[in-house]
Amino acid sequence: MNKNAETILLVEDNPDDAELTRLALARHGLDSRVTHVSDGMQALDYLYRRDGYADRPGGNPVLVLLDLKMPLLDGIGVLKEIKGSDQLHNIPVVVLTSSTEPSDLQRAYDAGTNAYIAKPTEFSQFLNAMKHVCEFWININQTAPQSPGAGVRSTQFGELI
Repeated sequence: MNKNAETILLVEDNPDDAELTRLALARHGLDSRVTHVSDGMQALDYLYRRDGYADRPGGNPVLVLLDLKMPLLDGIGVLKEIKGSDQLHNIPVVVLTSSTEPSDLQRAYDAGTNAYIAKPTEFSQFLNAMKHVCEFWININQTAPQSPGAGVRSTQFGELI
């Protein structure tokens, strides 16, 4: 698969933070690759190709940028589902959150995050952080091959395809 065409899934409920992240990714030519969803359930719908995402093209995202504090299903719940899934567990997940609470950091790593970034409050620092995220996770990191076709399975969030 052409790594330059793979999607980056941005899971962020705050529209301002989502726009800021998209702007930062645009600085690295990645804005056209970003798919944004605003809560944890939409993230799982996207990943498992359910509801409005049933016909989405392509394979798994090359990267998930995941906020922690969201409605319906928080980032920890999404992270646990991704890392517990045979079809999704190899997707790199970077927690991108405003929380610097040690308990959030510990819970995220316990759930299997690949990296945890506390969003800098200064725009220039945020741009610099996103530069490093892009450089490593998009340009340097080698992702595992995707598992062939996913079957339906039941989870605490319902049947997943």
